[in-house]
Amino acid sequence: MSRFYSVFTGTGSYVPAKQIKNEFFHNCEFYDSAGEKLSTPNEEITRKFEEITTIAERRYAEDDEVTSDLALIAAQRAIDAAGADKEELDYIIFAHNFGETTKDNIRMDVLPTMAARLKQKLGIANPSAVAYDILFGCPGWIQAVIQADYYLRSGDAKKILVVGADVLSRISDPHDRDSMIYADGAGAAVMEAREGDSPVGIIGHNSRSDALDYANMLHMGYSYNPQLAEKKDYYLKMNGRRLYQYAIENVPKTIKSGLDKLKLHISKISKVLIHQANGKMDDAILKRLFNLYDLKEVPERIMPMTISWLGNSSVATVPTLLDMILRGKMDGHTLRSGDNIVLASVGAGMNINSIVYRIP
Repeated sequence: MSRFYSVFTGTGSYVPAKQIKNEFFHNCEFYDSAGEKLSTPNEEITRKFEEITTIAERRYAEDDEVTSDLALIAAQRAIDAAGADKEELDYIIFAHNFGETTKDNIRMDVLPTMAARLKQKLGIANPSAVAYDILFGCPGWIQAVIQADYYLRSGDAKKILVVGADVLSRISDPHDRDSMIYADGAGAAVMEAREGDSPVGIIGHNSRSDALDYANMLHMGYSYNPQLAEKKDYYLKMNGRRLYQYAIENVPKTIKSGLDKLKLHISKISKVLIHQANGKMDDAILKRLFNLYDLKEVPERIMPMTISWLGNSSVATVPTLLDMILRGKMDGHTLRSGDNIVLASVGAGMNINSIVYRIP
């Protein structure tokens, strides 16, 4: 029976030009959560950090760039790639976590919404192009894609722009070692409804929220530097150890549950595009996923990685990774018609989601 499926017809991303290598943090003053200055030399801190996360550098927005600027570039690239008329968009869904911030004011600004700002910057006049935001932690862009899929499959929409962008460099505490994980960026995709008899595009998805026990593993708090804390500005904080354990225990199960719904075995998956939060954590997640199928060997090159040089750009990591592969910018990674891929993410909430996508 013929039905509508959701497909990506164009993708785009924006990776800021400012490269921040780990050596950048050698002159920082790091404190612990009790406000005590760390005695460990910064060279040793960054060395251990890279061993644990695999992050050697990340990208930061320029001082005169704001989140919607990054999103505008990614969105326009996606629209151009799709050959779409922006006035024909039915929805603009903008995933983020910290709204608009500036170099001189890190306080979250979401009035008007980020989607409304983006629509204005794109110059879209059509009032039927409904623009709204979604906050879902790092999995926000994937959750926005899931929402778009419902609109497209129901016939409510024909063309949707889904964007994910965050500038984490401004809301990460410069005196907290964990701040070295974070980066800035934007990714976007145009999604369209395609009618057919054979499943294509998004063929399934799965989400979960574990707020009862894990809601506060990522939260906002004052700087670890007692003097900076007096300003009462909020910075991004995390319980790294518990988050790591939560992710490696629950992300594999969530992905498998999504595959089980489709009666699809992991051996039928060509690529796993997972949120780039910690390189070793992602390796552990993938290994545990295959262990759930009693498979001890993980296929080579099934999980493309950008974290070593792009860091963790929150909602932007998965769409940026997808766009880079589709544009031939990831050596050794290509996608062919008929390939099944998994897009998955985990983050604040705590939330996990995954999508199974069949390349048209």
